[in-house]
Amino acid sequence: MPSLKDLKNRISSVKNTRKITKAMQMVAAAKLRRAQEAAEDARPYAERFNAVMAGLAASVGQSDTAPKLLAGTGSDQVQLLVVMTAERGLCGGFNANIAKLARQKVLGLQAAGKTVKILTVGKKGRDVLKREFKDLFVGHVDLTEVKRVGYVDAQGIAKDILARFDAGEFDVATIFYSKFQNVVTQIPTAQQIIPAEFDAEGAEATSGVVDYEPSEEAILADLLPRGVATQIFAGLLENGASEQGARMSAMDNATRNAGEMIDKLTIEYNRSRQAVITNELIEIISGAEAL
Repeated sequence: MPSLKDLKNRISSVKNTRKITKAMQMVAAAKLRRAQEAAEDARPYAERFNAVMAGLAASVGQSDTAPKLLAGTGSDQVQLLVVMTAERGLCGGFNANIAKLARQKVLGLQAAGKTVKILTVGKKGRDVLKREFKDLFVGHVDLTEVKRVGYVDAQGIAKDILARFDAGEFDVATIFYSKFQNVVTQIPTAQQIIPAEFDAEGAEATSGVVDYEPSEEAILADLLPRGVATQIFAGLLENGASEQGARMSAMDNATRNAGEMIDKLTIEYNRSRQAVITNELIEIISGAEAL
């Protein structure tokens, strides 16, 4: 049974921890507002951009003149997985859920006989996946020094991926990130970016008689690389909001758990203190009766 001093020290330690988790929760809440606004502001642009691209892609189809980023290489043997996670932890299952989805994808592709390559953005995802798939890593993007992710960062990642594609290092590229819904819910998402995929609804939304100058193929050849950067940027913004939401929720749970632990330790401390006092009284009374 711990002594009164041990219990008192433990209560003090848990109180200090609760102060830290409460402060981290407040910081995450402040950052979440900005990150959520950035993610939500980017969605209409990304959706409209993809709708226009879908219309162009539907016009071009899979013709011989279609850009390589749209038509692909004609194979899906070599797959590049771009796993985007956070640089920091203490955000619940945010990083683990993205890494878990990527792991399932790797195992599924390997079971199908595909060659898998992994490019990570954010060291938490790299740390998790490297334990099992160290030989599959082809690169890592470190954003530790970046205070606020911008489009320039997404362009840098996109240029790296496009250069690898032009060099024939892979056939299909898929990005992994967490889509923000609210503080409690963040959805791990896998999205293929090369060759470009567009849903039929986007194509129908922009359908109509449209004359393009220059040709659809020329426009797509110019816009598809920008589309890759746009999708990566949207994923990074979604990740930023999801990370802060998950951290805010995790720190709130940690603060409440610390409070419950303090209550239990306080009860145990009071009981132990009462037992000590009772024993002392018994000894005094026994001594007095012996006289």
